[in-house]
Amino acid sequence: MAAVRDPRSSAEKWARVTQGRTQDYQNGIQNPRAPWAASAAAAEDRYKAGVTEAAAQGRFGKGVKAAGDAAWQAGALNKGPARFAEGVAIGQPAYEQGFAPFADVIRSVNLPPRGPKGDPRNLARVAAITTALRQRKTGK
Repeated sequence: MAAVRDPRSSAEKWARVTQGRTQDYQNGIQNPRAPWAASAAAAEDRYKAGVTEAAAQGRFGKGVKAAGDAAWQAGALNKGPARFAEGVAIGQPAYEQGFAPFADVIRSVNLPPRGPKGDPRNLARVAAITTALRQRKTGK
């Protein structure tokens, strides 16, 4: 029989020791053993195979059911609020860069005239934007 620490003491040690590894974490990001983008792109076939297998076996749904709302809420409430504002501020340039091409598409759409509130012709305005955005995304 293989010797292994009990989960509680293992988790306690992980939490105690890993907190002090912030510099190691930063160093690993700044000096990876292999370039992230190239390594991730090279793994695409493995990713597809793994996701396909997991989907076929219903693993996503099983994981959701096992965790439940309580686990999701506890994790989000214990970690999220303190990090939310900082994350939003840090993400502003990426948001702008990511949205800019789609804003350009929306600006370029010639919308049909607006009808009165509830008029079905207003759906043509939505359809025009949806069609243009889909074309931008897929090239079709």
